[in-house]
Amino acid sequence: PSHWSMENYHELLVRRLIERAWFDYRIVPALFNSVAIAAISTLLGLLLTVPAGYAFAKLRFRGRERLLKILITSLVVPGQVAMLPLFLIFKQLGLVNSYAGVILPSLAGIFAILFVRQATLAIPDEMIDAARIDGASEARIFVTIVLPLLTPIVVTLALFMFLGSWNDFLWPLIVLADQHLYTLPVAVAAIAREHSADGELMMAAAVVTTMPVLLLFLAMQRYYLTGLLGGSVKG
Repeated sequence: PSHWSMENYHELLVRRLIERAWFDYRIVPALFNSVAIAAISTLLGLLLTVPAGYAFAKLRFRGRERLLKILITSLVVPGQVAMLPLFLIFKQLGLVNSYAGVILPSLAGIFAILFVRQATLAIPDEMIDAARIDGASEARIFVTIVLPLLTPIVVTLALFMFLGSWNDFLWPLIVLADQHLYTLPVAVAAIAREHSADGELMMAAAVVTTMPVLLLFLAMQRYYLTGLLGGSVKG
């Protein structure tokens, strides 16, 4: 361009806020919504999937192999297939048009469980058996031995979960009706409908959407690469 300007960013992030018209463009509240939803989804998802992956890798319980086969098989089923029945269930539970309705479906990701399981298989059984002989409980073994070894894997998984929640568009679009609950992708789509002719404003909205996750990836890329390599092979 012949003239550089920050006017569109000012319009998106500052002017409408000063004029007390937050929801004219919906970017500022949607940004906070996306950060909150992605952070909560990531934290709760890790609390559920990391112990589950460890259990499938190192614990012996009835039906483990059968359940594992069911999980692997379900990976081939597109997530969109379950959206309608899931929406009807959430409607009966009163979770439609709420943050909980957006967060809950992403908590127990099958890919996350299998990813952690594959990485945990690389931990020698002798190390865990020695801790059991010394009288350590399974919880202590997981927290003090397994979890530190899985740190790159957990960070990588956290990035996957955060990015997946941040970029999710279809499910929040279905389950959220109130404008003030919109996440960033849904808000940007709303802006595109209202201001389709304003290309500069749309590009500014796209940069605002992309920049936080780009900075997060750059900050965590060392763990990300280590985690990918560690979770891809056994031994």
